[in-house]
Amino acid sequence: MTFDFHAYRLSFVARESIQFPAVVPANVLRGGFGLMLRRVACECGPSGTHAAACTYARFFEPEALSSGPSGLRDHPRPFVFRARSLDGRTVEAGEPFEFGMNVFETRYPFGERIEQAFSELAAEGLGPTRGRALLLECNQSDLSLELKAVAECVSRASVSFLTPTELKAGDGLAAAPEFAVLFARIRDRVSTLRALYGNGPLDIDFRGMAARAAGIATACCEIRSVAADRHSTRTGLRHGLSGFSGDVDYSGPLDEYLPYLNAAQWTGVGRQTVWGKGELSVRAVRPGDR
Repeated sequence: MTFDFHAYRLSFVARESIQFPAVVPANVLRGGFGLMLRRVACECGPSGTHAAACTYARFFEPEALSSGPSGLRDHPRPFVFRARSLDGRTVEAGEPFEFGMNVFETRYPFGERIEQAFSELAAEGLGPTRGRALLLECNQSDLSLELKAVAECVSRASVSFLTPTELKAGDGLAAAPEFAVLFARIRDRVSTLRALYGNGPLDIDFRGMAARAAGIATACCEIRSVAADRHSTRTGLRHGLSGFSGDVDYSGPLDEYLPYLNAAQWTGVGRQTVWGKGELSVRAVRPGDR
């Protein structure tokens, strides 16, 4: 059983000074990309109803086309941006810059539309300052992550939450990323993305893995609260982008969970991942490692 997706790397050169916001520059890219994708890939007219074949709706408004898995009200969009290198950065004219985009929709080809949308968006202007740029390259890698556990005798892993992260727990939000909660949110996200855009939901022992995850201990937790918000150009409203960031060490028998932690490095985890939240990195400590 695998988790398949496409990883894009988009490279640009600035024609004018471009200023990117701090904390979650991915959200600015998401907003501009959505507006431009509608222009280049939607021919449904002003009615507000999208045809089943609408490329824009499939990619940016998937909930408009189908009900999806039982109980899922809002479909996660099938992509996330990876743009922390642009966090608070001002790119001057003539300077190169780049960012990543991970795409989880594997049933339809979107590469050409992604390249077209970002080429036109860059030509019109990026970021709050609307500085213009030139798209140089849009490189695509097709990746397949094996979700089956490999016996590595890993008993410790460090997870760095790189952007503000919020994890649902019960009827609220988790105050700290206990492993059972973290794994549950990763498992649900990977399963949902597979169900909506790939090879189908996960075929695993949900109850057994959850029970064993409860036995993974938090060895060290150094997290902090991050406060941020975003402004919607479409509605004029401000939305919170807060959460926690920092480092957490987990200890216990982690072999069966490492594939999911690895997948989460590509998918993100928790609320509002499409806005740039929930990005993480993982370091597993294997026998012999210092």
